[in-house]
Amino acid sequence: MASGTLEVVLLNARSLKNKNFLVKMDPYVSIQYGNQVRWSSVAKGRKPVWNEKFTFNAEYPGGEHHKYKLIIQIMDKNKLSCVDHFIAQTTIYVKDLVSMGVETGKAHIRPTKYRVVLPNKSYAGEISVAVAFTLDV
Repeated sequence: MASGTLEVVLLNARSLKNKNFLVKMDPYVSIQYGNQVRWSSVAKGRKPVWNEKFTFNAEYPGGEHHKYKLIIQIMDKNKLSCVDHFIAQTTIYVKDLVSMGVETGKAHIRPTKYRVVLPNKSYAGEISVAVAFTLDV
């Protein structure tokens, strides 16, 4: 079994559906890879910019298929209550990326726009993310 580092670069989002009618959105992102979760800082508005890097430990082959996907959820920080609001999410499948990285030492997906959707799968905006895998030596 080979192991390495999966690096996710969270760039920005656009055209997010504002769930707050009285105040501006305060979006942040949670990124889940297997049982590992990372959170971004809180940004502002419907066109947030983060430019943040997150790393995850990755193994190949890793056994269970769910380990090869990044689940990215955009949330709205609610300052008035303790309950944040779900805005939208996307899933990025990275099994081929990790497999290629194991063979060549490194593989990447350049910054790409992904559609983010509501639970009913309707369009709710887009998010730009880059992903890379580097094999541990």
